[in-house]
Amino acid sequence: MCSGNPRRRSVSVFQFDNSYARLPDRFHAAVYPEPVEGPVLLKFNAALADELGMVADLSDPARLAAVLAGNVVPAGAMPLAMAYAGHQFGNFVPRLGDGRAILLGEVLDTAGTRRDVQLKGAGPTPFSRRGDGRAALGPVLREYILSEAMNALGVRATRALAAVATGEPVQRETMQPGAVFVRVAASHVRIGTFQYFAARQDVDGLRTLADYVIERHYPHLKGDANPYSSLLRAVAIAQADLIAAWMGIGFIHGVMNTDNMTLSGETIDFGPCAFLDDYDPMKVFSSIDQGGRYAYRNQPGIGQWNIARLAECLLPLIEADEEKAVVIANEVLAEYGQRFQSQWLDVFRAKIGLQDETDDDGDLVQGLLSAMHAGEADFTLTFRRLCAVADEAAGGEAETVFLSGFKDSAQAGEWLSRWRARLQGEQISATDRAAAMRGVNPAVIPRNHKVEEALAAANYGDLSFFERLLAALEKPYEDLPEFADYTVPPKPEERVLQTFCGT
Repeated sequence: MCSGNPRRRSVSVFQFDNSYARLPDRFHAAVYPEPVEGPVLLKFNAALADELGMVADLSDPARLAAVLAGNVVPAGAMPLAMAYAGHQFGNFVPRLGDGRAILLGEVLDTAGTRRDVQLKGAGPTPFSRRGDGRAALGPVLREYILSEAMNALGVRATRALAAVATGEPVQRETMQPGAVFVRVAASHVRIGTFQYFAARQDVDGLRTLADYVIERHYPHLKGDANPYSSLLRAVAIAQADLIAAWMGIGFIHGVMNTDNMTLSGETIDFGPCAFLDDYDPMKVFSSIDQGGRYAYRNQPGIGQWNIARLAECLLPLIEADEEKAVVIANEVLAEYGQRFQSQWLDVFRAKIGLQDETDDDGDLVQGLLSAMHAGEADFTLTFRRLCAVADEAAGGEAETVFLSGFKDSAQAGEWLSRWRARLQGEQISATDRAAAMRGVNPAVIPRNHKVEEALAAANYGDLSFFERLLAALEKPYEDLPEFADYTVPPKPEERVLQTFCGT
């Protein structure tokens, strides 16, 4: 039997204050989670729960699982599915919305920050488009791993509060165990949310939404002479900074549709994402990205394209005269490009240990990337090994190890000479430089083959690989001997060639 009535509100778990639910009805659809047969708590993020001020009785995991699976709706929740549209691989879809996600509500965390609590896989909604509204175990655990890894790496991302098994199978390519993912976000407002109202020529809806986003995420803009152009600029900067951070860790989102890009500047929706092994700027993992639209190198340009779509939505708010509005929007798009280039260079300047700035730094960074591409060098390991080369105490052995990662090391050796010459004029000790580099070049990332290993084992009921991977990812910038196997690139037979969305 199902444990509990989905409309029952019998427990006080969160202190909700649901601002999005107070927006007009056309912004969302009220919907309750569908109860599941046998919810079992697989993983619970107690530290995040404490941040949220959540009252969680860990002595009663069955009860907690019932709440986090949606079988029991906690007091104060106002469950809803959000309406939005979006460009998917460049093609506009005017009505998407939360098809398998239900926003339970919002909480003010212990720092006073408003955050969404959402259930993914909690049943169908009015936006499900003939889908079952459910999630399979593998994608749920994948999002748990990736979102917590991004947080540990210092990249803005949604967070994982819990993963709950449902006790029910879901039909995808095969029958798979079902699960619910409990996601925490600064908000779930997307570029596609604005597109939803723009497609309907609902200017009042656009203004209401823009005012909401300003109030929630950018309250300092409220006094600006043109708060809507300021909003566009703020979102552009947030996205430029986010994508520069992605590039620095070799992250490929895989599905940068406008409905997967938040106004808050958080990474969201980890379906087919992956990390570079050997450096290839045109690398694509996502099975649904047939044309390479969202390849690693293309991400900055796609970010700008997405901001242009947001700009189109905001034009009637920015200026009544459309030509003037377009001029303002184009200025912001240019600023995005400048901001990204500046942030990208700052990220990679730090990765190769440069403290001072010179005009030739971009060429020096590109020289290393070119050598890595030609030598099929592992992205993460190359930069981590360079940290040891920077530390003179490591001696010549560190350089030998560094060069061993290149199939043809001649180009990399020439680059090292240029790099050392560049370092000569800087007033910082080798030890301090190496320490700074180790603080930005991770030893451990969620390598694709290790993620797949954990998910494959979990599908057979073994969560030990999942737990150990999470433990390895908690301190990604430290060299921990017990997790040395997570620093090693995949063997040829272990390589993951494609990732899948999970829906």
